[in-house]
Amino acid sequence: MVQTSTEIFSIKAHARLHFGFFDLCDRSGRKFGSLGLTLASPVTEIEASLVDTFSVIGDIDTKSIENIAKNTQLLQKSLNLQMLCKLNIKRLIPNHAGLGSGTQLALSLVALFNKLYDLNLSQTHMTQLSGRGARSGIGLGAFMQGGFLVDAGKQADDLPEIAVRHDFPENWRIILLCDNAHVGVHGELEQEAFQTLKPMQNSLKNMVYDHMAPALERSDLLAFGAYMADLQAYNGMYFSPVQGGKFASRDVADALAFLQKNGVACFGQSSWGPTGFAIVENENKANLYLEQLKKQFVDVANLSFAVTQGYNHGATIKVI
Repeated sequence: MVQTSTEIFSIKAHARLHFGFFDLCDRSGRKFGSLGLTLASPVTEIEASLVDTFSVIGDIDTKSIENIAKNTQLLQKSLNLQMLCKLNIKRLIPNHAGLGSGTQLALSLVALFNKLYDLNLSQTHMTQLSGRGARSGIGLGAFMQGGFLVDAGKQADDLPEIAVRHDFPENWRIILLCDNAHVGVHGELEQEAFQTLKPMQNSLKNMVYDHMAPALERSDLLAFGAYMADLQAYNGMYFSPVQGGKFASRDVADALAFLQKNGVACFGQSSWGPTGFAIVENENKANLYLEQLKKQFVDVANLSFAVTQGYNHGATIKVI
């Protein structure tokens, strides 16, 4: 009989930016080397407690409830447990926006059930149960460690490996540019895309390890932004046949071009988008650009903007 807890557990997992892949050549035995950043917001926050039936409550849409139920059913089968619990969904990272919502949700549920049923699962086992990390390990790293992350890529069926991790500079701020009318490529379409796209003929691996990561570590935003431009061009060219251009959203592309024209040196698209990002030196500059964006794109109803910062810790779970 599985020992269970009568306590209420709460978990908070943070969104991530996926800056892009730097090695799609598969020459070294590893594939899908990538880099990204854990964000302070948005977050997924869930409370879990044992009751006499399974239920999901919270102000969330039907699709999110279906995703949670699907994840829970898979875990119930894998762990051979009766999921007699209540999940209170306080907040969720937006779905299919390029912010890693699926990975953070899946890992959060595994971590909650691990505590709720006192399973003492290892991190590796929890990751395997989540079913995530098929290509990039940035979402896994964001959940476990936080901060700026470089994923060495996958080797055969092994889990991705975080090779470099740095704290993101405390003063830097990130402007998120969201297209609420657009959904990024995901699920079966994403799998088909990777199967149909031709292998890259070159790699930015040395640039990332020798120049881009060190620029971040010494807080050199100008250099980091220049290398980000190379990385984004590499990914934009590769994925353009699937997403219809360098950026998935034309409106986000226009907003990023506006920021570039007005002096922003570091910007791009996260994952398949449609979310774009711009990194600036401090909060004052971020708020200034935020007001300019709102004024310039006031008539583009599907665009929204927010300021956040890097988050240098992994997900947190506590007893309420």
